[in-house]
Amino acid sequence: MRRRDFAYHLPAELIAQEPPRERSAGRMLVLEGNTGALRDRSIRDLTGELREGDLLVVNDTRVVAARLIGNKPSGGRVEILLERALEGTEALAQLSASKPIRAGLEVATTGGVVRVLACEAQLWRIELPAPALEFFERFGAVPLPPYIQRAPRPEDRERYQSIFAREPGAVAAPTASLHFDAALSSALAARGIRRASVTLHVGAGTFQPVRSEDVAAHVLHPERAWVGAAACEAIAATHAAGGRVVAVGTTVVRALESAALARLAGTPVLTPWQGETRLFIVPGFRFQVCDLLLTNFHLPESTLLMLVSAFGGQRAVLEAYAHAVRERYRFFSYGDAMLVSRGRA
Repeated sequence: MRRRDFAYHLPAELIAQEPPRERSAGRMLVLEGNTGALRDRSIRDLTGELREGDLLVVNDTRVVAARLIGNKPSGGRVEILLERALEGTEALAQLSASKPIRAGLEVATTGGVVRVLACEAQLWRIELPAPALEFFERFGAVPLPPYIQRAPRPEDRERYQSIFAREPGAVAAPTASLHFDAALSSALAARGIRRASVTLHVGAGTFQPVRSEDVAAHVLHPERAWVGAAACEAIAATHAAGGRVVAVGTTVVRALESAALARLAGTPVLTPWQGETRLFIVPGFRFQVCDLLLTNFHLPESTLLMLVSAFGGQRAVLEAYAHAVRERYRFFSYGDAMLVSRGRA
């Protein structure tokens, strides 16, 4: 499988730079994976696309203000992007500077000196003046994705955070959840659609491009995930009653399918699981838990597009993306959404 198999043409003006005026005001392209049929709908039509007894599963991770700018003793600029909080005052981070970073470097920031300890698997272990989550929430900025070509504004602290956010630790939002507001959530509940939560702390590796032409050579950064007993029970009850499990975002798919792969052989239902996942889902993957996927539009040749292609069928998904470009949908984190049912590989 080649990286170029997931390429598509995207005019730059379709990359959303601002969130919609209201969270649930975006558009939604519905893809029937088995047939390739498409319907142009809106996010608020989600209540009509789902059925009583379906289960929404959301990611309750909370985005940390994970980007911080500092300076070397020489005056050179260093960008620090938190990847993961560690014990005490240590963390793993991505560091960017005009010249190579070296262990022992001391970076001056508005919150104090950040010391570079060692390189670990393309990330840097750093020592901070305070515990990482506390430090970055106080001195960091919202880590808007690199394709949003503007500086973060105060309102991004709220809009680049889902209404389900509870557990701090992500450096990027699970963007499919950004479409939900109180009104939409209430309408779904009134229709008899239940909700469960899992946690997957999205790491900066979510923006890491696939650099090898051979897709199989790409390795994902590990991300921490938790699938609790309440979610497992809700999923089992939903399937037993003939309902569908609707994953709100690719992060939910990866958490649930990681849990399914980790369960003991012969175990008939999903069981609680927590750990690190590097699960890289590409066409040919056999899904065990998720029946529908609500997701935003993703970058060309990205691992997230590969996951959606595995779910809805590669040809059907790429044809849906071509339709979305023609119809001027808005792409990426602050953009519009797709509702995808399982299709052929």
